[in-house]
Formats: sequence, structure tokens, C-alpha cells
Amino acid sequence: MNAPDTDALLHILKTRFDKHMQRHQGLTWTEVEKKLADPPAALRSLAAMEETGGEPDVIGRDDSTGRLVFCDCSPETPAGRRSICFDRAALDARKEHKPRTSAMEMAAEMGIELLTEAQYRALQELGEFDRKTSSWVATPPDIRALGGALFCDRRYGKVFVYHNGAESYYAVRGFRGWLAV
Repeated sequence: MNAPDTDALLHILKTRFDKHMQRHQGLTWTEVEKKLADPPAALRSLAAMEETGGEPDVIGRDDSTGRLVFCDCSPETPAGRRSICFDRAALDARKEHKPRTSAMEMAAEMGIELLTEAQYRALQELGEFDRKTSSWVATPPDIRALGGALFCDRRYGKVFVYHNGAESYYAVRGFRGWLAV
């Protein structure tokens, strides 16, 4: 990223950080900015999250590593990451009407990870997300081996976890990602 792009991204992230202090109590922007100064890959990943509509924000610190955790905090599943199946195997299995990519491939290209079910539930403690959309989440290998994949959403004031064929895709389903810096 060039300097003007980096400055613009940092401005967006700081504005969001200041607006949503309840997501990262006990952290300061100075700490965040210091963490972001070192790894250029992190800024590229955060830029990709922002460009696809994720509205990344700091949601905490990993106590075991000291790294800051960023997560997509857009009210609905990021618009630039919808209408995709779960992974490459699911994409390859489709005979017709293939989506453009998969959640796992897109996340890898962006340098981020899909949320786990536990991370998704923790995010929902910070606000109400996916009230009209749904998000693929990391799926245990035994479920994936049987052709399935998990997704979550929030309806009726509760978080729900569902299953679907990994090759399925819908206009309102995408994925949320996270990044530790």
C-alpha cells in the first residue's frame, strides 16, 4: 500500500475505533496504531476487509499472544463477500451456476480467517449483526467430510447455527473474517 492509501485506511479505522469504544474497552488508538506500523500484510488485509464492506474494527486482545484482534463489524454480512459457496471442493463439485469463488479461498486471498462459531457468538455480544444476512463459519472437519458446512445468523434476538451443503450459495450469505495483529 502506498502512503496516501495507508493514511486513508488508518483514518477510517481510527474513526470507527472512536465511534465504537464499547467493542475494545481498555485499548487505546495509540496501541492499535503502533501494532499496525510493523506488519504491512496486516494493512493489506484490513484494506481488503474494508473494500469488501466488512467495516473491520478492533474487538479485543488475544491474551495468550498479546495480538490485537480485528473483525468484520458491518451490520450485515459484507456485501462484497456474498453469493459464494464454502470452499474449493464445494465450488468444484458444482456442475452448473458456479459462484465466482468460495469463502475459504476469498479469506485466504485476503489474509484473514473465517470466524469460528464461538467467535461469531462473541461478536454478537458486541452488537447485533446479520439480522438479514448469514455468514459461513469455520466448519469442523467431520461435518465438512460429509459434505456440509456451518453458517450463523441472528434472528429474534438469538444467534442461530445452521448447516447446509457446502456447495450452496445465496445472495444473502457470505462470511465474516478476523485478523490478529
